[in-house]
Amino acid sequence: MIAVAAEERRSARYTPRRSSGLSAYERVLSRAGLAPVAGVDEAGRGACAGPLVVAAVVLKASRIARLTELADSKALTAKARNAAYSQIMDAADDFSVITIPSSEIDRLGLHVCNVAGMRRALAALAGDPGYVLTDGFPVRGLRAPALAMWKGDQVAACVAAASVVAKVTRDAMMGELDETFPVYGFARHKGYSTRSHMRALDEHGPCPQHRMSFVNVRGRIPAGDDEGLENSEDANSCYPSGSGQNGPIVDVIDEHGWPTAGLAAMARGA
Repeated sequence: MIAVAAEERRSARYTPRRSSGLSAYERVLSRAGLAPVAGVDEAGRGACAGPLVVAAVVLKASRIARLTELADSKALTAKARNAAYSQIMDAADDFSVITIPSSEIDRLGLHVCNVAGMRRALAALAGDPGYVLTDGFPVRGLRAPALAMWKGDQVAACVAAASVVAKVTRDAMMGELDETFPVYGFARHKGYSTRSHMRALDEHGPCPQHRMSFVNVRGRIPAGDDEGLENSEDANSCYPSGSGQNGPIVDVIDEHGWPTAGLAAMARGA
């Protein structure tokens, strides 16, 4: 048996410890000389109306321990998310927010837009990160080494921070859309496929903010108004029934043709 050289063994200094909480990965990567660490996450992937919002956040190492309200955005109440958002803004060394409208999702596919949004959010940071942590799935072709983390918003502070920033930003946008399209109740369900949202779709049909390529929306488009969708990749491909947060979601598993238009970086004070 060949002995492993001491220098090749994994050092405890570079092993994340559960007892370190959400800051474990940032601390280990910083000790390895890979700081600053950027976390990336999105909000609105499972919604059938409204934009997809992607955020990238770099936290000041000295401030992470002070993020007492930080957690996965989906596990927080709206009040707690807003409190966490305020703490993140104080602790952030850098951040960016990218929004992708429903029309781009229909044109290019959800997964393409999701990956493109992550790339664009990272590119919009003021400085280049030394390492990137993404939630859920890998993003290829980045200028920095990266790790895709399962439930990253529950184990890494920067990813949890990105989750909160994306969610708070998107919720505010959906509140504004509720004023323009009040019949759907966007301020309550934020565009997700709740029973009340589906009843409103049945009664009023979709509005321009709905993702027309999604199965549960396309089935409610009046006959003759779905021209151009029947032959699109989005309309003819979807996950098996029961998959995704709200049942079958049309998607394109491809990274080619990612969008370069229609995406606006949010103002830092938003």
